[in-house]
Amino acid sequence: MQLVIVESPAKAKTIEKYLGKDFKVLASYGHVRDLPPKDGSVRPDEDFAMDWELYRDKQSRFKEIADNAKKADRLVLATDPDREGEAISWHVRELLQKRKALPAKVDRVTFNAITKQAVTDAMKAPRELDQDLIDAYLARRALDYLYGFTLSPVLWRRLPGAKSAGRVQSVALRLIVDREIEIEHFRADEYWSVLAKLEQDGTEFDARLVKFDGKKLQKLTLGDEGSAKAAKKAVEDSRFIVEEIETKPLKRSPAPPFTTSTLQQEASRKLGYSASHTMRLAQSLYEAGHITYMRTDGVQMDGSAIDACRKAIADRYDAYYLPDKPRFYATKAKNAQEAHEAIRPTDFKRDRAGSGDEGKLYDLIFKRAMASQMASANLERTTITLRDGTGKHELRATGQVVKFPGYFAVYQEGRDEPSEDDEDGLLPNVSKGDSPLKKSVEANQHFTQPPPRFSEASLVKRLEELGIGRPSTYASTLQTLRDRNYVRMEKNRFFAEESGRLLTAFLERFFERYVSFDFTAGMEGELDTVSDGREEWKKLLADFWRDFKPKTEEVMEKKPSEVTEVLDEFLSDYLFPERADGKDPRHCPLCETEGREGGRLALRGGRYGAFVACANYPECKFTRQFAKPGSDGDDGANDGAMGEDPETGLPVERKTGRFGPYIQLGEGKDAKRASIPKDIDDFDLEWALKLLSLPRIVGMHPETGKEIEANIGRYGPYLRHDGKYAKLTSTRDVFDTGMNAAVSLLAEAANRKGGGRGKAEPIKTLGEHPTSGGEIKVMPGRYGPYVTDGTTNATIPKDVKPEDVTEAQAIELIDARAAKGPAKKKAKKKAAPKKKTAAKKKAPAKKKAPAKKDAD
Repeated sequence: MQLVIVESPAKAKTIEKYLGKDFKVLASYGHVRDLPPKDGSVRPDEDFAMDWELYRDKQSRFKEIADNAKKADRLVLATDPDREGEAISWHVRELLQKRKALPAKVDRVTFNAITKQAVTDAMKAPRELDQDLIDAYLARRALDYLYGFTLSPVLWRRLPGAKSAGRVQSVALRLIVDREIEIEHFRADEYWSVLAKLEQDGTEFDARLVKFDGKKLQKLTLGDEGSAKAAKKAVEDSRFIVEEIETKPLKRSPAPPFTTSTLQQEASRKLGYSASHTMRLAQSLYEAGHITYMRTDGVQMDGSAIDACRKAIADRYDAYYLPDKPRFYATKAKNAQEAHEAIRPTDFKRDRAGSGDEGKLYDLIFKRAMASQMASANLERTTITLRDGTGKHELRATGQVVKFPGYFAVYQEGRDEPSEDDEDGLLPNVSKGDSPLKKSVEANQHFTQPPPRFSEASLVKRLEELGIGRPSTYASTLQTLRDRNYVRMEKNRFFAEESGRLLTAFLERFFERYVSFDFTAGMEGELDTVSDGREEWKKLLADFWRDFKPKTEEVMEKKPSEVTEVLDEFLSDYLFPERADGKDPRHCPLCETEGREGGRLALRGGRYGAFVACANYPECKFTRQFAKPGSDGDDGANDGAMGEDPETGLPVERKTGRFGPYIQLGEGKDAKRASIPKDIDDFDLEWALKLLSLPRIVGMHPETGKEIEANIGRYGPYLRHDGKYAKLTSTRDVFDTGMNAAVSLLAEAANRKGGGRGKAEPIKTLGEHPTSGGEIKVMPGRYGPYVTDGTTNATIPKDVKPEDVTEAQAIELIDARAAKGPAKKKAKKKAAPKKKTAAKKKAPAKKKAPAKKDAD
């Protein structure tokens, strides 16, 4: 028997169809072991010795591999054709050797696509494990471990509230924070444009004023309404004649087939998919044999694939759409990884594969690959210049038409930001000397815009441009930033959270070198030299550790107050911006109200993170959460008495705490408090009393007769009925939602969640279970998160984050749980009374045995 090891059961199932009866294909379900998440797993003082530990949830799975390996004549390691795939194969071989279960013959095979031809060809051309790739994996894994496990404890002790730092993660966060700072510092400039609405032979078109009073207009030339009105009047009072007509042919060539990075970018732009969702879908398509390997920096296609693609174009379109020669592309990305083909369909005769989101992604991959071998698009750009009689004023109209669509017939690449220069459309036929009819003239006000916040697509693109990280890791890196609450997503854009802002400031101030773009990109380059066999991996680690370790020790020796003092100065402009009234930005508003002197604000560290407090503490209790006044924070200027509750006569006060503004009814332990929502602009006593009165009973549900409650919770406004929840849009909805609307919202929420009693929304949805066929979901549960295929529920181990569970891990957990059979709950209940009867046993009764010995 020949034992073949791959990563996933789906891949195993596909490959097993292509091999004969002599082969048995088993899945490792991804990596089988890793560095234990504790100090000492990598030991620099022992020549970077590393301890590896078999995953707890892989014990039974690997036992099956070992048992079959003992009976096999040959072991074929057929994991993915990249650094991680090589590492998985190495781990499997090492573990089998340790268990004395390694067959006499061990081969490594790789294939870029899971097709019968690719698999059978690979089996005929085995090789040995690539030690350079393994060394590169060991270097990267040790480097990330040393960075995280050395720096994170420094954060916990010197920056309360910080959760972790990572070599690539922290640099990606810095990009987001730097962009936030650019936006904050941006000052908008006013400018105006003048547009004439013209008509020629019944066709309307627009012409912009590009020269006024003999001067060429730049973007900001017309900087106020007065100058814009003067320019508008000049256009209205002048007669314009066509003086020049310029027509230029343009040619646009198609983009190359997808790499990992460009696939993530386009899926984000065109389909709205996150990087992690895109990679899950691509993994599923690859394992089903529909596309080539999806972790690649390469843009080239195999010669046979190019021929198949060109034939598919010829079959679908006429000869004009097929260029005379095939197109060849070269990789431009910095630090391109091991050379693989671009992502493409395995069969160009198959224009559809998968369903739902998977099908949409396949369609994108298919069209991009097809377009990459098609003819260029031919366009024509026409520019019409019109001048008045004096020649001092000039209008310009630009239009662009497609003369031959070429690859446009299949696909056009998306863009993150539209260009102001894009002017498509057809212009009328005009001749020199014509004077088009002037229908109207507009003077439009504009303001310069700040740089846009990063989307997933633009951030991935920027990381790739800088040579930071690897496209295959971008999805998990960005997900970690969200999981740590360092960033949030709004309208598909990254916003830096306060914790992310503070962490970045700490790292920039105390570990500047290690979050610099050049250092991180340089480290990626060095890791690539290891994979090429040009550098020894332990030397790379030694060079890094020599400087990094003393730096962490230096920072650890600082007192928390010293760290806070440095950050207070470093973040001074952010925390204490200039005030409109000209007063000292650090002046305490509460001390000012109560007539105390010397009240100055400063950054302080607390158990739950940083906050702003007054130097007059404990006399002054003023605090403010770590946020910029005027944005997400509240400087406490509106704090004070708001009035009395008419029912109880107790005072209602507005206060500001570490976590933001709130209202309080009464004093002492019995005081009732409520946070002030951010979506209420006209906050007054009436609103305060409403919030303090929550929860609100909407009424009795017409079907169950149970109460429907409206309230505001940790995650915003909601409805609750019989253990089921429905989200509300705003704070006002908590008080305005009536019975009919409430019943409808609860019903819709139940339908979305599957209609079950108290069911929650899935944390993530994976593919189908290979045996049961049920959809695999990661769910939150009363006793912790779990995975389910609709039939079997399996608890997720405590050391595994539910967001990180892969399809392979989920299948293994479900299969392991199903193998145990149903839980015997009744037996556990019956065991309790036995404890009581056990109390009747008396120790002396058992200790009479020695007396019998004496009798003998």
